[in-house]
This record gives sequence, C-alpha cells and structure tokens, in this order.
Amino acid sequence: MIDLIFDVLPLIHGGGQEGISPAKGLEAFLTFIETLTTLSPAEIFSTLLPGISALPNIHPLIVHFPIAFFVAFFFADLLGGLLANLAWRKFATTALYLGTISALLTVAAGMQAAYSVPHDDITHAIMLRHQGFGISVAVLAVLLSLRRYFASEDFLISPTYGHFALSALLILLLTLGADLGGFMVYQHGVAVTPVMHQENFPAPEPIMTHDASAAHEHSHGGHEHSHTH
Repeated sequence: MIDLIFDVLPLIHGGGQEGISPAKGLEAFLTFIETLTTLSPAEIFSTLLPGISALPNIHPLIVHFPIAFFVAFFFADLLGGLLANLAWRKFATTALYLGTISALLTVAAGMQAAYSVPHDDITHAIMLRHQGFGISVAVLAVLLSLRRYFASEDFLISPTYGHFALSALLILLLTLGADLGGFMVYQHGVAVTPVMHQENFPAPEPIMTHDASAAHEHSHGGHEHSHTH
C-alpha cells in the first residue's frame, strides 16, 4: 500500500518519474487488490495499517483524542461564556464529555503500557510523573463533567469564571503530561524499536575535500604512526 501511494503521488502533483502513467498506477492498484485476496485477515490489517499493527500498545493511538477534545472544549467554552454564545457552550459540553471518556480510556491504556514496554530507572521516574499528570487530568475532567451535568440552565448563559479557571488548569496539566510523553519517546526512545542499531548499516565513506598530501599531513596530526627501518 505504501509503495502504491508513492507511485501515484507524482501523478497527483503533475510531475513524476519517467515511466509512471495513469495506466501503470491503475495496474499497481489492481495488483495490490489481487495481493490482498491471498492474505489472511491479520496480514491484510498489517498491510493496510502498518503503523497501528506495529504498536506495542494502544496508548499512543488514543492519547490524541483527549488532547483534541479538551482543547476544543476549553476555547469553545471560554469564548462562548465571554460572548454569551449558548451554542458554543453546548458544543463545549459535548467536547468535555467526549474528552473525559477518552481520557479515562487513555489513562487505563497508559497503565497497561507502563508494564509492557522496557525502560530504565530514569525513564521510569519520568513515566511516573507523566502518569501523575494523566490521572490528574482525568480526575479533573470527571469533576468538570459532573458539575456540567448537574448544572442548571443558567450555568451556560453567564460566564463561569471558577469553571474557566479549572478548565485552564486542566489544559496546563494536559500540556505538561504531553510534554513528558514526548520527552520519553523522542529523547529516551521509550517504545521505539531501535532499527538503526539492530541493522548493521555500513558507515559512510569519508568525503575528501583536499589533496593527498594534505590528507597525509592531517592524518599525522590525528594519530601516531609506527615506522620500522
């Protein structure tokens, strides 16, 4: 599937490599469909969604949902309250409920992920802080949702500054937790398969930008030579 996409992309943008044509793209697509019929359901899933099938757990997949829902909730609720826009605040309520449900699922998946990926003592300490932020976000979201659910109709009509403050705190905790999650992945490589270390890729050849005599003099300065007479 990935190969097919890269074959067809040049056609979409009006350029392309020599020999690529709509007919060839159609042929590649039909070949791909024919290949799928020979695969098992698990192999089809792995072929169509290689990224998801490579995940050690679902936490990285669903963690984006509470982030998106809570950010949408915060800005829609804030603007809706300040501008007395009832429709925006009702939209914010829906986003809050969806964010709360997805946050609870994300925390549960994160708990499972903590025991399924190898990590050292340093990343374990970071993981505990990340976990603490995630639990705090989920608890605060539940409290905000309950306040919202049992509130009277007047609650959505006028600005609710205490509610806005708690919502801002939720976004702050969410940001700090997401930052630690990214730090674990991109700085410490938690749950990332070290492909470059597993494969013995040859080192690139040095690029010589000066003549042989200069290179010889440079090598004398870099290390010692033993000469025998």
